[in-house]
Amino acid sequence: MVIPQISLKIRQGFILVFVLLVALPILFYSIGKAYYASLVDATEKTLEAQLYSLISEVDFTEHGIIMPSTILAPELNRLNSDTYAMIYRDDDPVWNSESAVNLNYVPEQIETKAGAADFRRVEYNNTAYWQLSLTVILNNIDQSEQARFILVKRNDALLRLMDGFKQTLVDWMFIMGIAIAGLMAIGFIWSARPLQRLDKEIKAIESGDIQEIKGLYPVELQTIKADLNLLLESQQRQKERYRASLSDLAHALKTPLAVLKSSPLANDADAQEQLDRINVMIEHQLKRAATGASDTWKKQTPIKPVLDSILSAMAKVYRDKDIIFTCTVTEKDYFLGDQTDLMELLGNLIDNACKACRSQVAIQVAIQVIQSKTLCIGISDDGPGVPEDKRESLLTRGTRLDTYESGHGVGMAIVSDLVKSYRGTLTITEADNLGGAQFILEFNYNDKK
Repeated sequence: MVIPQISLKIRQGFILVFVLLVALPILFYSIGKAYYASLVDATEKTLEAQLYSLISEVDFTEHGIIMPSTILAPELNRLNSDTYAMIYRDDDPVWNSESAVNLNYVPEQIETKAGAADFRRVEYNNTAYWQLSLTVILNNIDQSEQARFILVKRNDALLRLMDGFKQTLVDWMFIMGIAIAGLMAIGFIWSARPLQRLDKEIKAIESGDIQEIKGLYPVELQTIKADLNLLLESQQRQKERYRASLSDLAHALKTPLAVLKSSPLANDADAQEQLDRINVMIEHQLKRAATGASDTWKKQTPIKPVLDSILSAMAKVYRDKDIIFTCTVTEKDYFLGDQTDLMELLGNLIDNACKACRSQVAIQVAIQVIQSKTLCIGISDDGPGVPEDKRESLLTRGTRLDTYESGHGVGMAIVSDLVKSYRGTLTITEADNLGGAQFILEFNYNDKK
């Protein structure tokens, strides 16, 4: 199963969406709860301060409790206030503040020890209140008596403060969201810049402009830089060893073959055929050893110059046939591999097409981008074509490819090996327009560019 790779931009987008849609709402909720808890705590402290103010103003006489006409706490003197005060002796009300004159509210009687305060949330007629109760002992010279002081504050007052706070918090959260998105975008661009520089250097290496990565990179990319340079150096040494070995092998085989071909043995037709086969096999194996299969680093090779060179040579070689070449290719079309390998691929296929054609050869090059980037090269002719029952065997290793008529000969073995080395595909079909054979090369680049 192939696991799709998610780009860094999409991953960064996921993080931003998570922050904006999950983290910020959680932060908003947490701050709101903390603020409401602080309001409740402040309400308790305010009611407690007002309660002790009331106690200080109480005058206890033999005729009952006497309170001044104006209380020090201003909230208790207003009729439309949201804070109320009451004093009970046993279960009987003996005094209430001006703010509680129109209040149809009977406080919940809570038994507490003298001097012990009780603060809680209560509900009456579907209205929530915060209630502070304290039982105190009032005394004068002759007697003492217990009285219960009750202060009540509507929860609506807290909710109004919460609404104002939430609106302010929403505004700031919106500003924070914009700021976070901007900072994450800047951070991504800043973090991705070394990767972009590395990508440019890699492309420069592929185009042959530089030989190694030299830029300065963060610590996290230093290991990758060192490994890539080591890979390039190893690949270069390997290619040099291959070239030296192939040169030595070619020189060592050249003289024995020349001697055999000039000997009396070469006069025999069967022996000459076998010598030619040996020569072809040696050339094939030498070329195969030097192909892209041994390359660990593939460069971007423009296709048009290679095609122009091959078609110019074919026009001279097959001038007697007066072949009409039709070529569809752009300057931007490229082959991700070695130029020599591209020359070998196209040269063999076009040469076979020239041998098989009557008068026309067509080459079409296109880079398609659907799910991935794919290079497609089609080479067709107006010759007799390849029989359908022989197409598969034509690409099978070990087949005597030179037995096929119309020019599809030994070069196909080299082409087949080269295509496999680049993990491409080679398909043989019938040419739609010309009627002969059509060879289709496809190389999937997996959106490397």
